[in-house]
Amino acid sequence: MRTEFRLSGSGGQGLLLAGIVLAEAAILEGKNAVQTQSYGPEARGGASKAEVVISGEDIDYPKAMDPDFLLALTAEAYRTYGKLMKKGLIIVDESVPPSEDIIARTARVPILKTAAKDIGKSVVANIVALGVLAGVSGIVEPGTLEAAVKNRVPKGTEELNVAALKKGFELATAFKAKA
Repeated sequence: MRTEFRLSGSGGQGLLLAGIVLAEAAILEGKNAVQTQSYGPEARGGASKAEVVISGEDIDYPKAMDPDFLLALTAEAYRTYGKLMKKGLIIVDESVPPSEDIIARTARVPILKTAAKDIGKSVVANIVALGVLAGVSGIVEPGTLEAAVKNRVPKGTEELNVAALKKGFELATAFKAKA
């Protein structure tokens, strides 16, 4: 079973790291995973995208062809990649305005606000988003994802990032309860 994820937003939001962490968690559980990334010429502020493909079988193509999950943290990412979604679920920050052009099921989640207000650091929005994505998809176990976060975040920030991850899982649980 192949599951495809696309994480999109702007450079500097940490979505490439989130993709790497998700792939690492899948590998820690014995699954096959491939992570690819692309970003605009600007290091910060340009468009960025990470894709993760996870499978119990060999992965013969490393790119997301028809994502099961799209995470969009900016309006540009939502409009650009949301139109391409034929199936699956779009998880978008609640601050992003809706678009009539997008027909795929969309979950509006307070990712950026949760990072800024509940955690107190907007820089961990990527890890909050990762918790939402993993919690909704069920692709990896929470404990495995937490271990991967601790492996990949800058030393000294592990506690902050684990708190952000747990908030993301809480948001996923709240979304699933409404769905």
